[in-house]
Amino acid sequence: MTPTDLVQRQLDAYNAHDLDTYAACFAADVRVYRMPDPAPAMTGRDALRAFYAEHRFNIPALRAELRGRIAMGAVVIDHEWVHGLGETPMEVAAVYRVADGLITDVHFFYS
Repeated sequence: MTPTDLVQRQLDAYNAHDLDTYAACFAADVRVYRMPDPAPAMTGRDALRAFYAEHRFNIPALRAELRGRIAMGAVVIDHEWVHGLGETPMEVAAVYRVADGLITDVHFFYS
């Protein structure tokens, strides 16, 4: 599976609210950043799984609309509009780094 295939798989699982498939796309020690904070907002697949179970996949209207994608080797950058978190979509750039077939780092940039 290419890095682009993996990122697409996690996006499809996100939109389906499929927590098991979503979490399986990430390394056990994944680091998730909410920029510009230099410290990870969460570390580890278990923390990611708990956050998405409690704060995202319980929102019926939640979905991410892919607006554009750039693939550069092991890095995939998605431009998304995330629906369901507020009255209007949230614009997000998500930068995924992939190693050994799993997402190891994610940097989220919000407008």
